[in-house]
Amino acid sequence: MAHSNGFPFWKRALDLSCIVLSLPFWLPLMALIALAIKVASPGPVFFRQERIGFRGGRFICLKFRSMRVNVETAVHENYLKQLMQSERPMTKLDAAGDHRLIPWGRVLRAAGLDELPQIFNVLRGEMSLAGPRPCTIGEFKCYQDWQKKRFEAPPGLTGYWQVNGKNRTTFREMIDMDIWYAEHMSLLLDVEIMLKTPWAILWQVIGHRTSAESSKTADEPFI
Repeated sequence: MAHSNGFPFWKRALDLSCIVLSLPFWLPLMALIALAIKVASPGPVFFRQERIGFRGGRFICLKFRSMRVNVETAVHENYLKQLMQSERPMTKLDAAGDHRLIPWGRVLRAAGLDELPQIFNVLRGEMSLAGPRPCTIGEFKCYQDWQKKRFEAPPGLTGYWQVNGKNRTTFREMIDMDIWYAEHMSLLLDVEIMLKTPWAILWQVIGHRTSAESSKTADEPFI
């Protein structure tokens, strides 16, 4: 049985239950992050971008703004296209630092805190707590037909790929994991993904810190 937005009823019920029960945690955290962004950088708190969602539908995805206003973004789009055509791990472009980031922006991105506003996308029925990463319009245009099977699952705040390697995997591996998830969606699998997410975030933060230190060491002159 499906909800009015096409999501399985069990998935919608799980999403709303988890959001309501965790509200005392995420709501004050979001307020604190929003305040920090306003103090650190002029401009809006939220970054809005059109994304591709469940079964190819479009929606406006919310994120905390982690970059300065009106910065050039083509470099990110070109980097993603290169990853889509290669067998390289999907390491974040800003893993070793990016001058376009606002103060604390790198920390927000490394810990995935910039994606917290997507809770509102979940409440609106555009996303789920667990599912494939919502892709951009430009990325979607480069997909092959078989890769679009990943959209048979609602996009998620976290997901099977996110807790099984994420930045250590290739684009092809991400697609394979997303399709596998779409074909095996279940209540227990979503619960398992959510329980694994804090540990995945911890390893991601450690990985970003290691990358930054390695880059800093490489840039230092040999004495």
